[in-house]
Amino acid sequence: MKPYVLGIDIGGTNTVFGIVDARGVVIASNSIKTQKYHKFEDYLNELYTEAMKIIEANDAVDKIYGIGIGAPNANYYTGMIDSAANLPWETPLPLAELVSKKFGIPVAITNDANAAAIGEMTYGAARGLKDFIMITLGTGVGSGIVINGQLVYGHDGYAGELGHLIVKRNNGRLCGCGRTGCLETYCSATGVARTAREFLETRTEPSLLRNLPIEDITSKDVYDAAINGDKIAKEIFEYTGKILGESMADMMVFSSPEAFILFGGLAKSGELLLKPMREAMEKNMLPIFKGKAKVLLSELKEADAAVLGASALGWEAKPMPAAAPATAAATAAV
Repeated sequence: MKPYVLGIDIGGTNTVFGIVDARGVVIASNSIKTQKYHKFEDYLNELYTEAMKIIEANDAVDKIYGIGIGAPNANYYTGMIDSAANLPWETPLPLAELVSKKFGIPVAITNDANAAAIGEMTYGAARGLKDFIMITLGTGVGSGIVINGQLVYGHDGYAGELGHLIVKRNNGRLCGCGRTGCLETYCSATGVARTAREFLETRTEPSLLRNLPIEDITSKDVYDAAINGDKIAKEIFEYTGKILGESMADMMVFSSPEAFILFGGLAKSGELLLKPMREAMEKNMLPIFKGKAKVLLSELKEADAAVLGASALGWEAKPMPAAAPATAAATAAV
């Protein structure tokens, strides 16, 4: 059997890819900008060029068994991407077919957050857990739900979009999905920046954030200001954490996870986010669930979690869209 797979994580901002061996070691990795091209063909050409550079540099030509891809709204059953709010290309898009033809290698795909969940379950904080929810806090909010050791895909392959739970029914923010009030619009990195702009426009207190062009403020700017004691920046994190914690309390009643695992840039905000999140989660928890759910941070490098999870799918990739359960693919990768 060929010794390597190629794992590809297509995020709203960056696409990270890596060569992975059967033990789950990332041999080499690199990245490109996801939003650079509005035509998928141009994006795929750059992805192929850059991926082949690391494949050739590591003597892996003709040694790649399969390609696994994690991407927003990627359907494990059909190989398609459909209605992905944070990607620049027209959909539906036959992602698995197009990538397989370009590389000449079988491809399997899944939702990017599902891929991260597989990576965490196989190599990280979810090892040994059979019931957990992975929440990715990046450009958007993604999730992977694992029940009894298996990812939840639903009958059509699109189950588990917890980032699109509606958290504000009235006057909620417009989401890229077309609805209003989604969790993603408040608790993603872009959601934090939107909150910052709203707070600065409606309040008069001094803030370090006022030294920046308001439309250019990022979640990292808010974090830096909060670490420096900025009152408004701290309150932005309290507001964000409260909404996330309330939503996690709602998620508990669905699958009673043993743990929530947080992944992504915003999860690195530490207690600025985690303290108000935990407080809101426990305050809003159904009594029977109080104190039962752990909140864990990903134990994998930010790039590696999704790449490793996606790569696990590569071991089961077939010329046609894969039909085997993703957990079987994860097991095969070990």
